[in-house]
Amino acid sequence: MVERLTTERLTASVLAVPPLARNADLSLNETENRKLIGHIEAGGVRTLLYGGNANFYHVPPSEYEALLNFLAEAAGEPTLAIPSVGPPFGTMTDQARVLRRHKFPTAMVLPQVGITTSGGVADGVERFVNAAGIPALLYIKHDGYVEAPDVKRLADRKLICGIKYATVRDDPRDDVYLRRLLDVTDRRVIISGIGEQPAIVHLRDFGLGGFTSGCVCVAPRLSAAMLRAMRAGDWGEAERIRSIFKPLEDLRNEINPIRVLHEAVRLAGIADTGPLLPLLTNVSAEHHPAIRDAALRLLKADQEATSTRS
Repeated sequence: MVERLTTERLTASVLAVPPLARNADLSLNETENRKLIGHIEAGGVRTLLYGGNANFYHVPPSEYEALLNFLAEAAGEPTLAIPSVGPPFGTMTDQARVLRRHKFPTAMVLPQVGITTSGGVADGVERFVNAAGIPALLYIKHDGYVEAPDVKRLADRKLICGIKYATVRDDPRDDVYLRRLLDVTDRRVIISGIGEQPAIVHLRDFGLGGFTSGCVCVAPRLSAAMLRAMRAGDWGEAERIRSIFKPLEDLRNEINPIRVLHEAVRLAGIADTGPLLPLLTNVSAEHHPAIRDAALRLLKADQEATSTRS
């Protein structure tokens, strides 16, 4: 596992945001999680960001240290593994003490919805960083959560190493708030955080440093190829690859992003992800045929991309 973080390393790879496989009793299924990690790493993706898709929002505090131990051991030597903390301040404070005993170079602060102010969020992030001894990856997915001047304060004091930007817009090109962030923060450490669909606009039009993906867990080679195409300025090729992800992404948008991805990994035969940790539930069986079809088509396209390159 990578223990030292630089700006270049943070965005060197697509940031995979995988689900966590669990047993029927909700305990961590280490065998199936290793299968998924191996599938992602074999596709050339070397950053694992455990956040919403892994349902870190509801990880029991009693499980947290054992989970960190597993991630540190399961990630390959050249892989950057990033756990999450929070979202409540009390939870992230206790988790900071646990993280200090480990060698993760950063952790993502999950966004708290409601009962927050921008200044309060910035203060909470600063207190977490001081307690954990590592910079935070800031996760922004709602307007008003943390304003640009407070982000600037965190960035100037090197309390954050990057930003996962995941605020959904009807038109990602029309984003006043993102432009405010670019005025106060190094655009290289702002990461498009909504998968392949808006990534082209975010990297081409805003110059963001990289992108996160859930569907990379099914098709890591294609996702990595899309990042290479964008960095080479081959936007036509990037758009072609993006369209391959669209059927599964459309189902995620239609039903639920976390729940559909969790099921897609299982139905594609990559890893048995098992039950979702409450307060979420697995997708009902009526949706399985459509998810299975989209996931298998994406997996096949990924395998064909491998054959073409070899």
